[in-house]
Amino acid sequence: MSGEAAKRWNKERVEIGILGLGVVGSGTVQLLEQNRQEIERKIGMPIHIKRIAVRNLHKPRAVTVDRSLLTTNAYEILDDPDIDIVCELIGGVDPAKDFVLRALQNRKQVVTANKEMIAKEGQVLMEEASRQGLDFQFEGSVAGGIPIIQPMKNALAGNRVTEVMGIINGTTNYILTKMSQEHIDFQEVLREAQAHGYAEVDPTSDIEGFDAQYKIAILASIAFTSRVSIQDIHVEGITKIEAADIESARDLGYVIKLVGIARRVEGDRMQVRVHPTLLPQTHPLASTNGVYNAVLVRGETVGDVMFYGRGAGSGPTGSAVVGDIMDTCRNLRCGTTGRVSCTCFEHKTMQPIDEVETRHYLRMTVQDKPKVLASIATVLGNNDISIESVVQKATHSGLAEIVWVTHEATGRQVKHALEEIKRLTVVLNVASWLRVEA
Repeated sequence: MSGEAAKRWNKERVEIGILGLGVVGSGTVQLLEQNRQEIERKIGMPIHIKRIAVRNLHKPRAVTVDRSLLTTNAYEILDDPDIDIVCELIGGVDPAKDFVLRALQNRKQVVTANKEMIAKEGQVLMEEASRQGLDFQFEGSVAGGIPIIQPMKNALAGNRVTEVMGIINGTTNYILTKMSQEHIDFQEVLREAQAHGYAEVDPTSDIEGFDAQYKIAILASIAFTSRVSIQDIHVEGITKIEAADIESARDLGYVIKLVGIARRVEGDRMQVRVHPTLLPQTHPLASTNGVYNAVLVRGETVGDVMFYGRGAGSGPTGSAVVGDIMDTCRNLRCGTTGRVSCTCFEHKTMQPIDEVETRHYLRMTVQDKPKVLASIATVLGNNDISIESVVQKATHSGLAEIVWVTHEATGRQVKHALEEIKRLTVVLNVASWLRVEA
């Protein structure tokens, strides 16, 4: 905000307009009202919710609000000259993006928890906020109540971040945790997660990895000061994980987690990927269970920094939104809005997933005959893939299950090897191919 605009800030209170009163909106309103006195004392000014836009005026709400505040017309908020901060909490890209642009063009500060919109359209929105000298805050878009965006933009900004790695989807973490601890299959746990409200009726975004894709795109763009296109991020979900994989991983000293990974690589490139991963049981992320999230940030100066907590839900995400509102209020009071603008000033290229080097876990069913191990090992060796460990278990009817863990190899090498292995007459199927992190 310009110095002239700062002098004009002489209102008695900050007026807030909220778009959406669902899970996150309800948590935000409840926290603002419940802790109003303490919040106002901390920011040094009164706050007031002037209007809340909803789709259905008569829908039961998780929070008690004055019905006179509700409207079905979002433009009563976006075009109201008295409203200072617009909180976009409806989710998705359309119409959320247009609403946020309208708010910014009307010189309103914006707070959002919309991960998909930030991941897909964040550049346009942040550039508009920068042009207007406005705050555009989105702490709630990643990892719910865990503070991660602000620490990376401020407290850790002096570091050259080399890696961000996280369990950033609570639904998939809940499912994989239950599969591991209770030895039940994916579909059964998914139904249970839906019954408890941990998974949506349509769980596609979670279980196919898209939700984590949006979040790691946001974290990578901040960490590496570069635009990250979600189309360039390799994504695999958890739908193909079987109880046999969970058991084999445990026997080998690993746990399976859906992990988002962003790393700097040589040649001023980056790798950003989301997929089920075998983590050593001693890994900092390995003990993150249930609906909890965790993010590990590695900086050249600070070393490893870990963030852990509830990654979703009304209260945790509402907490992040309220934190952004409070920060924006302080900036308004001091005439310093827009002081931390978009830092994506580089254009690093993405390393293709086929070039990424990791260790690999391979599980296959074969005929239980002599020389089977040797024939598969020969194929791996011919593709320059060395073997770290191999476990063979007899099953039934003359069949055996073999689990391989390789040393580091590229995805391309493993893909070529598996194409050859599948053509071996002694191999019935390759059931699983997962990456292994140290």
